[in-house]
Amino acid sequence: MSLESDIKNVVESMDLSLYDIVTVSEGGDTIYRVLINSKEGISLDKCAEVTRVLNPLLDVTPPVKGDYRLEVSSPGIERKLKTLKHFSSSIGEKVKAVLISNEVLRGPLLSVEGNTITIEDEQVGKQSIPFDEILKASTYFEW
Repeated sequence: MSLESDIKNVVESMDLSLYDIVTVSEGGDTIYRVLINSKEGISLDKCAEVTRVLNPLLDVTPPVKGDYRLEVSSPGIERKLKTLKHFSSSIGEKVKAVLISNEVLRGPLLSVEGNTITIEDEQVGKQSIPFDEILKASTYFEW
């Protein structure tokens, strides 16, 4: 088993889902970020609980070489969409998708059918695009 699947099993055993795992460098520090989700939302207490449970696992199997900081949080209201599962769980939300053609689509995510993502673009209307034509995408919230 891989470390990611071990983390996923731990998170799911706590009635949560694993959204993503990313390693970033901020201010010279390496941060190992575990993003969790739940239909009921994610509280600070839940993040602390997951951190306490993951720490022993990561002590035995370090996720990166050298020093790092573990950060457990929700993916947030404005989050990256990297997988079809991410898109499927964001239906009805506003998304911004940058395509291989450099076209940018912005608007409500209408559906995910197979490998096809459908967005109601604010400028040109309903657009259906293959998942593999999306360079990057994220949800957004109009404040």
